[in-house]
Amino acid sequence: MNIRRISATFAGLAAVAWASANLAQELWIHPRCKELPFRQVGPLARLGDGSLLVVESNATRVSKDDGRTWSEPRKIYDGPAPGIPSSGVLVRTGGGVLVLVYLDLSTYKWGWDETRREPIDDVRLDVWSIRSLDQGRTWVDRQKILDGYCGALIDIIQTSTGEIVVPVQDLLRNPGRHGMWVYVSEDEGKTWTRSNLIDLGGHGDHDGAMEPTLTELRDGRLWMLLRTNWDRFWQAYSEDKGRSWRTIMPSQIDASSAPGYMLRLASGRLALVWNRLYPEGKTSGPRHGGDRQRSSVPASWHRQELSLAFSGDDGKTWTKPVVIARRAKGGLAYPYLFEAHPGELWVTTRFSSHIYLSLREADFVQQ
Repeated sequence: MNIRRISATFAGLAAVAWASANLAQELWIHPRCKELPFRQVGPLARLGDGSLLVVESNATRVSKDDGRTWSEPRKIYDGPAPGIPSSGVLVRTGGGVLVLVYLDLSTYKWGWDETRREPIDDVRLDVWSIRSLDQGRTWVDRQKILDGYCGALIDIIQTSTGEIVVPVQDLLRNPGRHGMWVYVSEDEGKTWTRSNLIDLGGHGDHDGAMEPTLTELRDGRLWMLLRTNWDRFWQAYSEDKGRSWRTIMPSQIDASSAPGYMLRLASGRLALVWNRLYPEGKTSGPRHGGDRQRSSVPASWHRQELSLAFSGDDGKTWTKPVVIARRAKGGLAYPYLFEAHPGELWVTTRFSSHIYLSLREADFVQQ
């Protein structure tokens, strides 16, 4: 039996080594972007007193000067496994509660049987949640919400009616592929319910429905953009604040096999950062997979450019994508977008090379 072991890149382990190996490579940054004064990739939350909180695995830090200086780390959970925070997603609710949903690396085990083209029997990377009622000083209600394998967590939102909504990827079998559950909390992360499964098919250790970003539309529906291997994001809509997803189809947004990040801005626009299907000006490029090991069809894994676009009509149309960062080798993927102040956007990436950029909405879209 030939079993291939794959490192937990989506959990952030291999990202550190890969990023270090690529530091010497040339990085181009759009001239209207500038470097941030810190090197935290997020997630971030603005606290009630205006300070910033960042989660770094099983700890938080706080900055009172927009990231120029940070407090010493404060541990989130100081107890035995399982349920130890690592990479995750964070939201601060309208009521001031911090809700963190995270991967538990203490349960991590991965392997892929190349002979059967299936995951080994005991793969695992569980997902937990925890919340803070006092601005991150203490954390309560720690609980496991997924008993399975989640390769990565990308996004979490609170809706206009108060629900916390977080998409959670899960590994499916026969054939091996990824599907998507969406967890919803009506009580600021104290309890959770799970949606129907979103299963787009596929076959491979990086195939299926993966790593979505989401937003609430002006008409109250939720809109989710999912990573696929089919040259574009697929999209799913929920008419009940994430409890069910019935409308699922391809979007018109071309994308490589990598996640994007979408954010509703103070201006009302949507912003999207992502890796497009091919390099700027190109109509073709290398493809990988197609053997039912990585994926059932050959897919673009173009990650050398990170693009930005805005929509003023809830995603019906978008501004022309602008490349904000480019690296000749390695990659710039798994972006995170945070609106530090109205119209001031921070962009970071957590795989495989890190960038830490600040830009102004007004410099990229007409007001």
